[in-house]
Amino acid sequence: MMGSRFDYQLAFLLFLFFCVSCIAIYGSQLTSGQYSEGLGFVYRQILFYFVGSGIIAGVMFFDSDQLQRLSWYLYGFGLFLLGLLIIAPSSIAKPVNGAKSWFNPTSSLTFQPSELVKTFVIIAISHVIVKHNAKHTEKTVKTDFILLFKIGLTALVPIAFIMKQPDLGTALVIIAIATGLILVSGISWKIITTIFLSITLVAVTVFYLVLKAPNVLEALGFHQYQFGRITSWLNPEEYSSGEGYHLLNSMKAIGSGQIYGKGFGNSQVYIPENHTDFIFSVIGEQFGFLGTSVVLSLFFLLVYHLIKVAMETTEPFNSYLCAGVISMIVFHVFQNAGMTIGLLPITGIPLPFISYGGSAILGSMLGMGLIFGIRYHHRVYMFSDK
Repeated sequence: MMGSRFDYQLAFLLFLFFCVSCIAIYGSQLTSGQYSEGLGFVYRQILFYFVGSGIIAGVMFFDSDQLQRLSWYLYGFGLFLLGLLIIAPSSIAKPVNGAKSWFNPTSSLTFQPSELVKTFVIIAISHVIVKHNAKHTEKTVKTDFILLFKIGLTALVPIAFIMKQPDLGTALVIIAIATGLILVSGISWKIITTIFLSITLVAVTVFYLVLKAPNVLEALGFHQYQFGRITSWLNPEEYSSGEGYHLLNSMKAIGSGQIYGKGFGNSQVYIPENHTDFIFSVIGEQFGFLGTSVVLSLFFLLVYHLIKVAMETTEPFNSYLCAGVISMIVFHVFQNAGMTIGLLPITGIPLPFISYGGSAILGSMLGMGLIFGIRYHHRVYMFSDK
């Protein structure tokens, strides 16, 4: 029966995220006394969750075989949307803060296709790994590099489109997804370790050049303004009127909340658009360390539940889907919470299920639909004659 196959635990966790989101969004708007505007954001967030629930209901009925057959169609559709966004006129894709990441035909209707592309990439890479491992049962260094190339190419194509917007935050999420799937793909750890050490060395070198020899990077074609997020992250006080403004105010807000917070709707530190990417700062100021601990604990429970689903499923493709969704959520949470306290540079990454935004909610719900589907069809396989 469907009741025994529906994942009530995951549904309950999403309901808790929904409650936290509505409370935090409304509280963020009370900061400036915008009671009616705050209710407007909450009503729209409720609508986004309602539509997202419909997406879950639709996606969960697709089994692993059907998803694999659709994987390249979904991937191609995602690339089509990203390509269309690049060539679309400003009347329907107006740049926001220098990034052309949204279709916005009206002021009240916007859509960010890259939020859906994240999940499409998870499905496509999972399909690539399953097909490769089925074909190459005898693993060698050559087959491992071939798989690594396939995964890299599948991830790099949408990243190239996204960086044309440009949207570094979303590109980093897709890199995190690909990284997580590489770790569980069966590729030799000797190869993985060598590659990751090389990447770390390159990253450290870039950071050093940004701080000590930016002229070298400029000679390679980079521009000074592109170093702003790193320099302002490391020394926000020096850039308090520019790049470091959000970071300083975010840390002030969270720090001033102390243990118990200032109370619902009682914020004294101004952070622009605090109901979106900086919703964690609002929670920290109004509900303190206890409030942020509750939020992070919810994410811990969510990830723990997804790991359980991955371990219980009998199909490799489903395990890879879980790994991809886990990688996406963990990176989102780590990056978003980290940037609000100065642990990481600021990027335009929302807090999953909590930040205001239709595209982000629908993208996250699409990923959850995959998990609901795994549990739903897992019960079918357990009690069937197969």
